[in-house]
Amino acid sequence: MPALPVDPHLYSTFLGVMAVMAITPGPANLFAVATGVEKGRASALIGVLGMNAATLVWFGAAALGLGALVKAFPAAFKVIAVLGALYVAWLGIKALRGAFATAADPDEVVVKKGRSALIDGFAVQIANPKAILFFTAVLPPFIDVNRPVAPQMAMFAMAAIGMDMVSMSTYALSGAALSRRMQQPRFRKGFGVFVGLLLMVAAVLIVLRL
Repeated sequence: MPALPVDPHLYSTFLGVMAVMAITPGPANLFAVATGVEKGRASALIGVLGMNAATLVWFGAAALGLGALVKAFPAAFKVIAVLGALYVAWLGIKALRGAFATAADPDEVVVKKGRSALIDGFAVQIANPKAILFFTAVLPPFIDVNRPVAPQMAMFAMAAIGMDMVSMSTYALSGAALSRRMQQPRFRKGFGVFVGLLLMVAAVLIVLRL
């Protein structure tokens, strides 16, 4: 029986691939920036937790045979991704509306924090085609069928979520660093438009990755 859960050579290669994927801008990274700008540091980090909770769900699905499910029901996964894109686009539209509503009513100066960043982050990542691609195409070649699957998944999950936490938090905090200036009406309006457009771009990226 192999002494280690994962072959060291395969694991080192996986770490390199995961590092590149983690820092490459995608819908999740753009959402992290937008949440940081719109809601501040705490909500941005909560959003990152939501996205990584969705990643855990994807790892669980992968352990249960996600690749086979995608091949059997490809249309269902495309529908999930499209719904995710529509949700992100809706968040972008709300941000744009909020920017212009704020400009029209100077008394409404506080950034809306009613929506749960945890739920928003989870919804974005669970429908992220980049995640679907990772678990159906990138991860399977690194799994050794001659070793127990569960320990391998645990090690891959620790590496993937650890890198994603660092990358997404960096994106989120870079957006949050600008949130203090949101008390300035002109700046708030401009960044409200920026956040809205950023989320719209994320929605387009989701669709283009299908």
